[in-house]
Amino acid sequence: MKTLEIGDQVPAFIGVNQHDQKIASLDFIGSKWAVYFYPKDNTPGCTAQACSLRDGNAELLKNGIKVLGVSADSVKSHDKFSTKFTLPFPLLSDESKEVINIFGVWGPKKFMGREYEGIHRVTFVMDEKSKVLHVIKKPKTKDHANEILQLLNLK
Repeated sequence: MKTLEIGDQVPAFIGVNQHDQKIASLDFIGSKWAVYFYPKDNTPGCTAQACSLRDGNAELLKNGIKVLGVSADSVKSHDKFSTKFTLPFPLLSDESKEVINIFGVWGPKKFMGREYEGIHRVTFVMDEKSKVLHVIKKPKTKDHANEILQLLNLK
């Protein structure tokens, strides 16, 4: 698994969000942005992380930071998840794992002694030109918005 690192340029990508609308990396040019990868909609850790980003979204936007969530769940699953928790940011459905592989967050995982392939919970924070500023490999799911703001010295 070759993960993007600080200083890397994010390759261009296009995907579909929870409303079946196209989302492109180029949409974020001119703004700082955070893309967070998470394993699965409606699981405890993923819900806590999404809700932290929801609750901190106004503060993130006030500081010029847009948020994008990505998992391999379907558009329909993302729509239900987003609606249930009133998420104000796009969730990219990456069933083909194209974006997941671009960022290098798919790989071997262990859970309760079992090994399997899956999405690693990682957040990337980019500058206005889509250059990686920070990589958060073990995000604090319950306080993720503040974690991003602190990394950028905004809190």
